Amino acid sequence: MFRSSYDAIVVGARCAGAATAMQMARGGARVLLIDRAPEIGDTLSTHALMRPAVTLLDRWGVRPEIAARTPMIDRTDFVYGDETISVPVKPRTGSPGLYAPRRMVLDRALAAAAVRAGAELRLGTAFDGVERGADGRVIGAVLQTRRGQVRVLAPLVIGADGRQSAVAAAFDAHLLAQGRDASAVLYTYVASDGDTGYRWFYAPGIAAGIIPSTGGRTCVFVSCAAGEARARLGGPPEAAMARALERWLPDLAARIAAGGAVERVRRFFGATGHIRMPRGPGWALVGDAAYFKDPITAHGISDAFLDADRLAHAALASPGTLAAYGEAGGDAQRAFFELTNAVARYDWTMDDIRALHLRINAVLKAEEADLAARSGADRATAA
Repeated sequence: MFRSSYDAIVVGARCAGAATAMQMARGGARVLLIDRAPEIGDTLSTHALMRPAVTLLDRWGVRPEIAARTPMIDRTDFVYGDETISVPVKPRTGSPGLYAPRRMVLDRALAAAAVRAGAELRLGTAFDGVERGADGRVIGAVLQTRRGQVRVLAPLVIGADGRQSAVAAAFDAHLLAQGRDASAVLYTYVASDGDTGYRWFYAPGIAAGIIPSTGGRTCVFVSCAAGEARARLGGPPEAAMARALERWLPDLAARIAAGGAVERVRRFFGATGHIRMPRGPGWALVGDAAYFKDPITAHGISDAFLDADRLAHAALASPGTLAAYGEAGGDAQRAFFELTNAVARYDWTMDDIRALHLRINAVLKAEEADLAARSGADRATAA
């Protein structure tokens, strides 16, 4: 049985939705967190967390659980053709390094934290439409469960249901920006070689990444422009991945070609990014539902956490209007979105891609500063 009413219904129980529900519940809101999947399992991901994401995990008290199961990242290597630039990860308060957890570990930890905070989690429950009052105001949602359709009351419906969001469609959330380019990607996992660094590789028209993750496994990906996928990554996926990696990592390429990957190679054929209007009367979007970028910059989870933090603050401070949500972070989002589009064109020289990374780094620093300022405001308010 559902409660008679909630303060918010969050549709989607992965990293964006679970983080939003957790913070709102900690703030005293009655939150229903739903997901159409019967369990929170793994999902296709680059896994890499950047500094703002780790800062938030630490603030939320979830980082120790992630750190216990996932190796700490202590450096980032950028390989531009034959040149390698190694950047150490500087220790910060609460965390000496970064992490790249598997999604079943990360998302389950956040969902469990939401439940401990008082949110009600219902898996195997899908959003089936919005419920409105006689005056057109949002009063809840229609949900589909294994036992049939139910109507649940809440003045706020939050869509954290991915880039093809049903909640966004229900509220006709209009596009603020649309990407032009997209990456085609091959992903797999290999047994860890003990390396504890992110490694990003670039050559004309192609990129790759090595990301140490949970359970002694390392995520490996190669990518190119979606329009060149057949030419660069066509044929059997293991062979295609091996061809792409051979210039940088011949031993790993040979291992993958010989069937040495511990999980099958999966393909992502590419999807253009978007920024949608993230809020309206009685509704909001968070994570990929609001803001989806090409995976080439590996910032999707960090984006989801930053928006979850902003949305939870806005929902608790001004639930009727969500006035602060969608404004803070807007300039940084637009800048990062355009820079990601530029990387996803794959038409850069090595000088070009280095310059793009320097500009991305400046945006990352702006995000960190915004997060620190928001944290300072929280402490001042609490005092």
